[in-house]
Amino acid sequence: MNSPVSALQLSLVSNNSTQSDSTQRRTRPLPTPAVLRQRLPLNALLAEQVRSQREAIRNILHGHDPRLLVVIGPCSIHDADAALDYAQRLAELAPQVEDRMLLVMRAYIEKPRTTIGWKGLVYDPQLDGSGDMAGGLELSRRLMLQMIELGLPLASELLQPLVAGYVDDLLGWAAIGARTSESQIHRELVSGLDMPVGFKNGTDGSMGIAIDAMRSAAHPHQHFGLDELGRPALVETLGNPDTHLVLRGGNQGPNFDAISVAGAQAELNRAGVEAAIMVDCSHANSGKDPMRQPEILHDVIGQRLAGNDNLRAVMLESHLFDGNQPLTAQLEYGVSITDGCLGWAGTERLLLDAAERLRG
Repeated sequence: MNSPVSALQLSLVSNNSTQSDSTQRRTRPLPTPAVLRQRLPLNALLAEQVRSQREAIRNILHGHDPRLLVVIGPCSIHDADAALDYAQRLAELAPQVEDRMLLVMRAYIEKPRTTIGWKGLVYDPQLDGSGDMAGGLELSRRLMLQMIELGLPLASELLQPLVAGYVDDLLGWAAIGARTSESQIHRELVSGLDMPVGFKNGTDGSMGIAIDAMRSAAHPHQHFGLDELGRPALVETLGNPDTHLVLRGGNQGPNFDAISVAGAQAELNRAGVEAAIMVDCSHANSGKDPMRQPEILHDVIGQRLAGNDNLRAVMLESHLFDGNQPLTAQLEYGVSITDGCLGWAGTERLLLDAAERLRG
């Protein structure tokens, strides 16, 4: 006897043509999260690995583990082979620094855009504007499973809430971006996630939006959503106690320095939320110059060594080779097509040196 998921899968396979439901819009059916998870399952052994990695990340963010959480990897994934190449290198490096740092691989499959541009592997895996989202969802989940099999914890930014259901069982940590931290929908989404989540400060550098988001996500919510079969549903969440602040700088400049960090800690304390802080070494903190990320990490480690144990995590954008490149027909292997990244040679030296400094 066929299960409801199997029947739905057959229905979607047989009804995948483009439909027009208005003069301004066309629709193409996609597999539901349940169908994709059934097609590409997370087995029991790997599920326990993810659970254990989430707990390790929680322990660092809550100050129970003195190690530094390091979320690192490509700005966004556009080439599955290059991403897996990077992941293999990171997995080999992780044991060399694990006494002082927990390395988490950035598996960013969505890219927020201020106006227009390539939106990420989920939306356009062929890099040609064809919009093969069904293929993008499958490729993204398959790639993430391969990374997990290497033993790596994974991180991603949750941009489109509907995408989260396809991959959230694979993630050890997630981010909500500066532009979406104010979104009620994203706060509700986070309140139902069983993983640590970082909220970035606003693009203007203000802390209030992210702190409000942390407080909101910590509470239970009832909100409109979809179940795993793609049906409209009332979603009831318990609240997420494992959120924290991400300092990413703002329009007025960076905010990773000791004075800015102290100000952020004071605001978190006034709001009555835990002063667990991650510094994003990229974005406005680096002035979007990827080669400045090492000096920012160096500063953060100096603050930690001086006694600031609220600085519990950092994020860096890193790929196989330095810099970035425009999206063209002829792409260089291992070079970002979105924000510029620090190359692997520099990344490896940076992490080994950082671990040695942390050992004292």
